[in-house]
Amino acid sequence: MSNYQDIKDIVLEYFEALENATPDTAKDVLKTFTSDDYYWRGVYPFREIHGADEVADKFWTPLMTSITRMQRRQDMFIAGTNEISGEQWVMSMGNFMGLFDVDWLGIRRTRKMVNLRYAEFNCVADGKITQTGLFIDIIGLMVQAGAYPLPPSTGVYFNYPGPRYHDGIVSGEVSDEESAKTLALVNEMIDDLSDLNDSGSMGCPPEVLERTWSKDMIWYGPAGIGATYTIPRYQEQHQLPFRGHLDDKKFVGHVCRFAEGNFACFFGWPNLSNRAIGGWLGLPGGNVTAEMQVVDVYRREGDKLAENWIFIDLPYWLKQQGLDILERTEQILNRD
Repeated sequence: MSNYQDIKDIVLEYFEALENATPDTAKDVLKTFTSDDYYWRGVYPFREIHGADEVADKFWTPLMTSITRMQRRQDMFIAGTNEISGEQWVMSMGNFMGLFDVDWLGIRRTRKMVNLRYAEFNCVADGKITQTGLFIDIIGLMVQAGAYPLPPSTGVYFNYPGPRYHDGIVSGEVSDEESAKTLALVNEMIDDLSDLNDSGSMGCPPEVLERTWSKDMIWYGPAGIGATYTIPRYQEQHQLPFRGHLDDKKFVGHVCRFAEGNFACFFGWPNLSNRAIGGWLGLPGGNVTAEMQVVDVYRREGDKLAENWIFIDLPYWLKQQGLDILERTEQILNRD
């Protein structure tokens, strides 16, 4: 039996202190809870930041200024040992909820409630947070602000629920056997998709998915792609458009990958690279090889994967191909 409650308590204390902070005091909170060599990774336009001061100045203070009275609404909270490099990590997933009162990243304020989807990975060592990977769905915020920047999506975007049985906040001791079973299933699925990529196949026979996925799988994709339900609709509304319109798909690896009980998660920097040949996201192909930073969070039910929450840094993927959706939105919608 494993118990990661000690590092979870540190992260929970950090979350509480940050939620009770102001834009002016966020820096003090980060300095209290992070190490001297703190390393932060985030979505475009933030990318890689070093040190508590700079993380506060570039990310937390502007975000807390824009989305006021912000609450962290967790749907999942798990921890584990990174199978790649052995550190201990804590993963939190849910929504930052607040009032969108000040323009942010060129997105006009609405003065209404917003939910900003997030997945946050924190590495803890010697009582301090040493690394963070924080992924947010900026396009999802643009949807709520009436500034959706892409053609219609193949799936549907909405305020996604957490795990079906509301058991994603894991505490206390958890069976090592169950955690190992979840991680093995995720790794089997990764291997299946990597083999497809290496083969050069642009499709995927449904029986490949059926080896590891429930027939009633739910895939909660980022805004721009959306969510889909069941293997046939997942293939129709995400997998086959992704595979058919992106060439040279190469798996690069993960920074962090672990499981706790029936839940597992990972992120990469990047996870994979690919080349758009036209059609994906309703956009023309630029034949530019681009990196993708991706988060996957899973729930296992029995011997199959049942639910999957996805974050893809689509703004960065598009930026590499010459389209800055944040800059374009600001230029079009925020002209005086």
